[in-house]
Amino acid sequence: MAVLADPVFDPADPRVATGRGVGAPTASAVRSAAGGGTFLRLPWTRREARAIAAAASPAPSLLALDFRASRQTVLSPELSRYRIVHFATHGLIDSQTPALSGLMLSRVGERGEPVEGFLGLGDIYNLRLGADLVVLSGCETALGREVRGEGLVGLTQGFLYAGARQVVASLWRVEDQATAELMSRFYRALLTEGRTPAAALRLAQLAVREDRRWRSPYYWSGFVLQGGGD
Repeated sequence: MAVLADPVFDPADPRVATGRGVGAPTASAVRSAAGGGTFLRLPWTRREARAIAAAASPAPSLLALDFRASRQTVLSPELSRYRIVHFATHGLIDSQTPALSGLMLSRVGERGEPVEGFLGLGDIYNLRLGADLVVLSGCETALGREVRGEGLVGLTQGFLYAGARQVVASLWRVEDQATAELMSRFYRALLTEGRTPAAALRLAQLAVREDRRWRSPYYWSGFVLQGGGD
C-alpha cells in the first residue's frame, strides 16, 4: 500500500523550518482550497494516513507524508508496485475544462524552495499503475464533465485509465475529521476483516453515521466506489 498525505503547501509551514514534519497543524474544517491560490493544511490526513498504515501492517507500505507527499513521488516508478494507493489531500476539479483538474501535493521543498505540486489530469493519464484500488480522500474528486462518447471525464476516469481497477472518490466537499474516521474504518474492514471494497465502504459509512457528531449524510455518504466489480 502507498499512502500520500499531509503535504506541505506553504513556505511558512512550521515543517519547513524544522524539516521534521512536526509543526503544529493549522485549523481546517473543510477539505477545500482557500481563495487566492492558497491551500489550508489538512491536519487529520496525518492521523488518517497512520491509521491506514497500521491496518496494512505487516505488509510493505509507502507512507509519504510532508515533503514526500509530492508529485515526484507519484510520478516515480515505485508507485506501480503497490496494489492500493491512497491520496489524502485537496482535489481541484474544473467541471468546464476537466484537463485542468488534478490533486494538489507538496508545493514546497524542505528548504522552503517552491516545487511543482499540482498533479494534473494529464499526469494521471500517463501513470502506469498496477493498483486494485485508488482512494481519493479529498473534495469532489468523483466529479467531472460528461463528454459525449467518453462519459464522465475527471480524476476517476484518469486513474482507471492509468490502470486502477477501482476508485473511491467523493461527490462533494468533505469534512476533515469525519473523513479521517471514515477512512480508518474503511481500511480496517478491507484489510483486517477481508471485506470487499464495496462492503468495507458501506460498513465504514454505517459506523460513522452512528456517531452523534456525524449523523448527517453530509459527513458519511459522500464517497462512492467506481470501476470494475468486486
